[in-house]
Amino acid sequence: MLKIRFQRTGRTNDASFRLIVVEHTEPAKTGDFLERVGTYDPKSKVKNLDADRIKYWLSKGAKASPTVHNLLISAGIISGKKINVLPKKNPPKKEEVAAAEGAAPSSEAAEASAVAAAAETANGEAIVA
Repeated sequence: MLKIRFQRTGRTNDASFRLIVVEHTEPAKTGDFLERVGTYDPKSKVKNLDADRIKYWLSKGAKASPTVHNLLISAGIISGKKINVLPKKNPPKKEEVAAAEGAAPSSEAAEASAVAAAAETANGEAIVA
């Protein structure tokens, strides 16, 4: 399967990217890509994209990486909804929410702590089940 993704170029702390079409199993750094379809400089927000070639490769079945997909939507080359590429934040657990509100811990939490206390021996070592 083909992918349209970034290839990092530029100096340390001064990144710029190429948009390349590559087989998804190949690493982007090998230089073994099918075609370069654009460049992107995140500092100056300059996008040099070849819209015709990008549309051609997408029509041939290439998939854009999530970040490239969002870039193509911003540039107006494709339409659709952006993809959230940031990791999802873990929601707070029920026990933490209850403690934050000042309420007593739930009955499940109380049972779990009682079972943990019962599992400890008199000298403080836990019994391994």
